[in-house]
Amino acid sequence: MINRRQFAYQGAFGVSSAALGHLLAAEQGRGPHHQAKADACIFLGMLGGVSQVDTFDPKPKLRDLDGKIMDWSKEKKTDQPNLFARPRRFVASPFSFQHHGQSGREISNLLPETARHADKLAVVRSVQSDSGNHPAAVFQMNTGFIIPGNPSVGSWVTYGLGSRNKNLPSFVAMPDFRSIPFSGAQQWGSGYLPAEYQGMVMRSGSEPVRDLASPPTVPSSLLHAEKDLLRSLNHSYQLQRPDNADLQARIESYELAYRMQTEVPKVLSIDTEPDTVKQAYGLNDPITASFGRRCLMARKLIEAGVRFVEIFTPSQSWDAHGDILKNHEKNARETDKPIAALLADLDQRGLLHRTLVVWMGEFGRTPDTPADQATPGRDHNTRCQSMWFAGGGVKAGSLVGMTDDIGHKAVENIYHMHDVHATILHLMGLNDLRLTYYFAGRNRRLTDLGGRLIREVL
Repeated sequence: MINRRQFAYQGAFGVSSAALGHLLAAEQGRGPHHQAKADACIFLGMLGGVSQVDTFDPKPKLRDLDGKIMDWSKEKKTDQPNLFARPRRFVASPFSFQHHGQSGREISNLLPETARHADKLAVVRSVQSDSGNHPAAVFQMNTGFIIPGNPSVGSWVTYGLGSRNKNLPSFVAMPDFRSIPFSGAQQWGSGYLPAEYQGMVMRSGSEPVRDLASPPTVPSSLLHAEKDLLRSLNHSYQLQRPDNADLQARIESYELAYRMQTEVPKVLSIDTEPDTVKQAYGLNDPITASFGRRCLMARKLIEAGVRFVEIFTPSQSWDAHGDILKNHEKNARETDKPIAALLADLDQRGLLHRTLVVWMGEFGRTPDTPADQATPGRDHNTRCQSMWFAGGGVKAGSLVGMTDDIGHKAVENIYHMHDVHATILHLMGLNDLRLTYYFAGRNRRLTDLGGRLIREVL
């Protein structure tokens, strides 16, 4: 027997659970808000912060100022309290810039292979972020916020658009396991979204998904029986707890894992690729092999129907405080050739016009270094960074934004990380203001209160 209060509570709970189930079912069928230019995205995360004045934003004035001390008294408001604790001197770029392509885009000799595709790129020189602290800035690059607990951009995209291939995850993350991003899985996690929208980690070695293959000694009939029993037990348990989104995600993950056992080896078989493709991605060179393999895997995954792929360099790899020349040369050698091969491969296969490629770090770098530092480096700079889009409906060869004459801060067409995310969503057919999820008392968004589209690249 139950009392009146218990009856009312359980009745209301049952109705709300039914409504929740209906809403979740509707969300599974959610589609784009408008005509999409891209149906897939590859996000290339250059962790550590790439220097804009050494890649895509040349500053000739730094040659005149090289080695000179400058009074930074007007610029001392910063979230890096020790940045101006001692005198600083300007540092000219150790790299030279040339014009490339019909667009005449200026790109440094640090990235010669990417420069061959200058006319495919839409370069933005004026992106700002909110934190000069690596963990917080990486969170903002991936989730829109400088604090943990929020869904990643890949999770928002898959939540909004769903899957293109039910036998593969919609969202794949490929970190460099020499040093994974700060907070690890939270950078590709689903936050408060249902767990099924989190990214799945894949590796660049011979076993992209760990423990996916069944032991060869176990007969397939037994595997089928185990799967059927597990499904039955999970569904029986779920009937008693219809509001448990994590349980639903767990059931989905088991089902997906079973389907992936045959799909993943077929999709990610690198051995079937021609030698010319392997060489183009740099798989025969230990310097480029890791990043190159992940870029090739990304192309194959996108081709097979994966919605969003994120590739990371090692955490803080571009963090050039001590030696800008040595640091950036090393990281450019590892990534430049594979990225160029990815752009060429997507284009040659007719995939680039429907695949959005995004290249960026968590912030930019300063045009100066501590005066007493023997080997010049560059520190964190939230006031401007250079990034680029390619494919997926962007205006190829376009250039957006301007920084001051030393590359210290953006001064024209200034955009925020929220604006980058709004533009990604827009190109994929999603309106950032309409893509919401009710959590903790209000509708949440990737772009919080909304972002501005970077219309110059559309």
